[in-house]
Amino acid sequence: MENMQFKNRNDELDKDVSHYRRCMLYMEGEAPIGVLCLPKVIENILVKQGFRRVYDLIGADLTKIKGLGESRRDLLTSCLDEFFTISI
Repeated sequence: MENMQFKNRNDELDKDVSHYRRCMLYMEGEAPIGVLCLPKVIENILVKQGFRRVYDLIGADLTKIKGLGESRRDLLTSCLDEFFTISI
């Protein structure tokens, strides 16, 4: 009986922590893209195309952003990965 209660509490805690992480990702996404420390060229390309916050980049198809070649896209994804890894 106690093991079942412990498992239920543990499951609930896991669910709460997962929800918290998801919320934090989106709240941190409100940060301006300048926090990614991208080269000015990439930052200017993103701003010109309407990407002003990290949140704007979540779920965007980076291959469709004009001016971002493969190497710039790789750098952008690395910076995004580092941002979200550090912020959690």
